[in-house]
Amino acid sequence: MKRRACFVAALCAAALTLTACSGPDLSSLSSDFPGGESEASSTGEATAEEPAAEEDVGYPVDGYAEGRIGDTMHTYFFDYTVNDAYTCASYEGTTPASGNIFLVVDITVKNTSTQSYNMFDTDFQAQWGTDGEEDYRVPITTDPETYEELDPLSEEQLPGTYPLAVDEEVRGLLVYEVPEGYQDFSISHMEYFDDESTGDTFFVFFTAKEQV
Repeated sequence: MKRRACFVAALCAAALTLTACSGPDLSSLSSDFPGGESEASSTGEATAEEPAAEEDVGYPVDGYAEGRIGDTMHTYFFDYTVNDAYTCASYEGTTPASGNIFLVVDITVKNTSTQSYNMFDTDFQAQWGTDGEEDYRVPITTDPETYEELDPLSEEQLPGTYPLAVDEEVRGLLVYEVPEGYQDFSISHMEYFDDESTGDTFFVFFTAKEQV
């Protein structure tokens, strides 16, 4: 089974299914952007009455997994961890549009599969605590209208596309332009395969610190 870039319409479809069951409201997932991926293994079970054991955090159950800052999410092809996140009024001398701020996410990604592949910045989508259909963003290294890959603003940023060798681990920043007035966000990923099937959905929830 191979990874492939996907249109996040698949994320939207998964959101509707998961919302009808248990778990958070996922209706804010986008339906317009390319992302990446796969399908994940399920180890461990949890219910609302019996939270997942710490060692089971990040492994999908019934197609869904969630975590917090520092938790490792285990997808079919790779692990990822949101290490930290903050908001700021400008980044590397660049200011966002009026009414917006930057969300800067420190993330680690490790290839746990048996083959090398390309990662995409759109593999990871940012959401905030509302239900609107437009309440999401992809990193600023992808143009939201044309999907054109844009240059990073700093060496710390992950580029729009980057190779990941077997067992290779990379750490970098994903920068999103989001509306001001929010502190609570999530970073989501959905697995997508080369046969156009979809796998599990992953969310990491956090409160971003405001950088003065």
